[in-house]
Amino acid sequence: MGGLYKRLPALAASLALLGGLLAGCGAQGPSAEAGDGGAPQGDVTLVIGAYSVVKDSVQDIIPLFQQKWKAETGQTVTFEESYEASGTQARAIVGGFEADVTLLSLEGDIDKLTKAGLVNENWKDKPAKGMITRSVAVIGTREGNPLGIRSFADLAKPGVKVLYPNPKTSGGAQWDINAIYGAGLKESERETGRKDPAFAKAFLQSVHANIESLDKSGRASMAAFEYGVGDALVTYENELVARIKQGATYEVVVPDDTILIENPAAVVDENVDKHGTRDAAEAFLDFLWSPQAQRVFAENGFRPTESSVYAEFKADYPEPPGLFDIGYLGGWSEVREKLYSKRGVWYEVLAGVR
Repeated sequence: MGGLYKRLPALAASLALLGGLLAGCGAQGPSAEAGDGGAPQGDVTLVIGAYSVVKDSVQDIIPLFQQKWKAETGQTVTFEESYEASGTQARAIVGGFEADVTLLSLEGDIDKLTKAGLVNENWKDKPAKGMITRSVAVIGTREGNPLGIRSFADLAKPGVKVLYPNPKTSGGAQWDINAIYGAGLKESERETGRKDPAFAKAFLQSVHANIESLDKSGRASMAAFEYGVGDALVTYENELVARIKQGATYEVVVPDDTILIENPAAVVDENVDKHGTRDAAEAFLDFLWSPQAQRVFAENGFRPTESSVYAEFKADYPEPPGLFDIGYLGGWSEVREKLYSKRGVWYEVLAGVR
C-alpha cells in the first residue's frame, strides 16, 4: 500500500476541550443569545456527535479550526465531543443528545436524523454530496500475515478466527458486511456472468461461520484485536493505518473485491437554531472539506474527498481492481431492505437460515 504506512507523521494538536460527553446524555447547548446574523455574542461552544473511528482526526482538526475562527471573528470556539458507534450516536441524537454537528459512518444514519426533523433534507448540497471522507473495507492480520490471507474468501478457511463489529449498532459493521456480501456478488458474476444473491449469501455465511467476536463498534473490534482476540479483522483501511502510525505491527490486506466507504457529516439544524450556533457550526462543517482538514484525514488513513488533496496522496491509496460502491448493491434503500430488515440476509445469516 505504498509509503503511507511507513510515513504518517504525527500532527501537532493542542486541544482546548470542555470534556467528553456520553452518547446517551442530553447535552445542553450554549445559552448565549443570537445576534442579528444568528451568531452568538461572545464565545461559542459547539457540540460534536461523531462515530468512534473518526475521533483522532476530529481532535487533530479542532485546533486548526479554532485558530481560523478566532482570526476571522475574534471568538473563542470551544468543543464538547461525543464518540460512539455510528448507529448508537444517531439514535442518541434522535433521543435528545443536542449535537450541533454530526459525523457518522453512513448515509442511512443521517437519514434517521432527517426523518426525525433534526437535519434538513438538503444536507447533501455540499462538496462530495455531503461526504467528508472515503475509505475501503480491508482485512487486518497479525504481523507477517501468518495465515496467508489475501481476500474475503480466505476468511472462510478452517481455523481462521474473524472479527468485525455488529451491524445492529455499528455503521462500520454494515460497511464490512456490505463488502463481504458484495465480494460474493462479484465472484458469482465472474463465474456465471450475473450477480447471484444466493451465492453472495452463502459466501457471507461461510465467513460468518468463523466469527470470533461481534463488538458494538469498529473501535471496539480494534481494541479486541489489539488485546489478542482473533486472527483477522475486517475494518476500515483508516483504522489499521492509524494503529500502524502509532506503532502497531499489523498487516493491511486490501482485497481485490471490496467496497468504497463514504462517510457523511451534517449540521443538526434543529439544535444549532436552538443553541444560536449556526454560523460557527456551518463554518466548522465547511472546514471539514478544506485542504487543511482533508490533509489531516489523509494523514490519519482516510481517502480524502477533496480532489487536490487526494492527488497528493493517490500513490498511498491505489484503487483495488474490483472496487465497487453502494450502488453496485442497489443503493442504501435496497441494502437496508435486502440485508438489514427483520427478514434480511444478515439476520438469516445470524439465525443460520440457508
